[in-house]
Amino acid sequence: MRVVVLERFGGPEVLRSSDRPDPVPGVGQVRVRVAATALNRADVLQREGQYPQPAPRPGDILGLEIAGIVDAIGPGSTAWRAGDAVFGLVAAGGYGELVVTHERMLMPVPAGMPLEHAAAIPEVYFTAYDALVERAHVRLGDVVLVHAGGSGVGTAATQLAKAMGARVFVTVGSEAKATRARALGADRAIEYRREAFDDVVLAETDGRGADVILDSVGGPYLARNVRAVSMMGRIVLVGALGGARAELDLTPLFAKRLTVVGTTLRARPLEQKIALTQEFHSQVLPLFSAGRLHSVVDQVFTLDRIADAHRSMEANTNFGKIVVRVQEPRSP
Repeated sequence: MRVVVLERFGGPEVLRSSDRPDPVPGVGQVRVRVAATALNRADVLQREGQYPQPAPRPGDILGLEIAGIVDAIGPGSTAWRAGDAVFGLVAAGGYGELVVTHERMLMPVPAGMPLEHAAAIPEVYFTAYDALVERAHVRLGDVVLVHAGGSGVGTAATQLAKAMGARVFVTVGSEAKATRARALGADRAIEYRREAFDDVVLAETDGRGADVILDSVGGPYLARNVRAVSMMGRIVLVGALGGARAELDLTPLFAKRLTVVGTTLRARPLEQKIALTQEFHSQVLPLFSAGRLHSVVDQVFTLDRIADAHRSMEANTNFGKIVVRVQEPRSP
């Protein structure tokens, strides 16, 4: 099979095309012929050698989510048949034509959904669902502030929070992204280069603040998040793209009785990932079929342009997901 491997740590140029033997599914596993994968910030950090454990090694195949067609079934696997269209989260291997994964890590592609759009769902929607539902316990009528509203996680969180009955504020970097964020359902798009998000949130909630803040920026925003969050508010950290360190006066945490929690997907045991997949399948996937949620695809690259896809992500101009077409889907 054709794959793109991490030759060494560095810039986009370290991603190299290679040939590998076709993987064989084991007990409880299936093999998927990958039609598409999608990029995540984790891909860039892994490529640079900056991702925490479990980190990839030179020679590994990156790619954390896939959509494609089942083409081989392992012993004892009963969930799928050859020819089924599936998508899901994977530990690695999305930058390759074939991936082997546990059968319960996959979900059926909703009828009529292109595989390239299905590939843009797992990582960002799982992250948003875990943060908003499992960690922050968003309730009807909550005010939710989503940082990086134009990112993959941001576009997913905006839609999920609105579907849950929340009032949604987002931060974005441009007027164009603000317009698109509002089209997704954001009640207020804050352009962080010209507006202070904490001032805006407090002003527009009559000083109460946001019940929930979903943050991928990290250190530089921590103190302002604490200022912008409500009494008994919840701050969920899903990344630290702006830096992992911050100095903070702890007094407001006591006074407001705040919850600050971090979460990540990659380091979790397989059993926990399966549980999250199955919960997402039953609770959230029907909303895609009903048209209440959708993936937001900004650009589609071919696998031989994977380096350009990484450069596009690093430029931070995308709104939503950058998808990579691995091969044309075909039945086994």
